[in-house]
Amino acid sequence: MSRGVAHETTVLPGFVAYLDEEPVGVATYRVTGRECELITLDSVREGAGVGTALVDAVVEAARAAGAGRLWLVTTNDNLRALRFYQRYGFDLVGVHRDAVAASRALKPSIPEIGLDGIPIRHELELELSLPSSTEPT
Repeated sequence: MSRGVAHETTVLPGFVAYLDEEPVGVATYRVTGRECELITLDSVREGAGVGTALVDAVVEAARAAGAGRLWLVTTNDNLRALRFYQRYGFDLVGVHRDAVAASRALKPSIPEIGLDGIPIRHELELELSLPSSTEPT
């Protein structure tokens, strides 16, 4: 779920990361016009560069598709993700207060309490500007 939209992640384009021939992470995304939304990012080897490699791959796919913006939504309880994305270069551009209530109406399995005992209530939107390869960075 992101911004009230349910995503069928099994049909989205994406990437799988491998270490020693073992799958250790996956990222899915969707491109709409000049925007690319990072839908999922999962890694089972924290600190091994898996997330960074997957986001790098999505960035390149987004650029190849002509996207100028890569964005994502996470919830207010996901402090590790917020740390990771901000270190990568994403900016926090929106707080959608109480948005998880609407998502929970569509997907009741979303828990009330999330990571570190934090109530899951808000969606946080982050973005990364993707200048084309011909634009100075």
